[in-house]
Amino acid sequence: MSPSPRLSLRVPSLDATHAVAAALAGVSRPGDIILLAGEMGAGKTAFAQGFGRALGVVEPITSPTFTLVHSYDTGGPTLHHADVYRLDQLAEVADLALGELAEFDGIVLVEWGDVVASTFGEHLVVRLDPIDGHLDARHITITPTGTTWARRWSALQQATHEWCLP
Repeated sequence: MSPSPRLSLRVPSLDATHAVAAALAGVSRPGDIILLAGEMGAGKTAFAQGFGRALGVVEPITSPTFTLVHSYDTGGPTLHHADVYRLDQLAEVADLALGELAEFDGIVLVEWGDVVASTFGEHLVVRLDPIDGHLDARHITITPTGTTWARRWSALQQATHEWCLP
């Protein structure tokens, strides 16, 4: 059995974080669930902003920490941006019906999603980690769960090649 594919990227700036997010948005499809992981201040919302802009969201994208889910019109699939940081139980995540939002012609980004990854079927995890001593530089790791990304994996690798670590 071969190991799961994984992309390991190093981005030097906020603009590069937005560019990686845009590259991912370019290969995303309705039905995708993308879990954003990382400590407080790691760049999850910044990543969501770059992702949303690439899809055509024109309104400001802010963290949905208190409202839990923001939905944005893109002119294509609806972008649903969730934040599960304040939820205490997995049942509360199920109540948000994020899987159904994705199935109904949407793409779902979930901040702190790695904490509740077991509640989702096929998904992609995007982990952002700040690089010590480098303002706005991040290490980004992208890992798929399931097979939905298999056909798009090479396109994602090509779209992010300039930031790939060996």
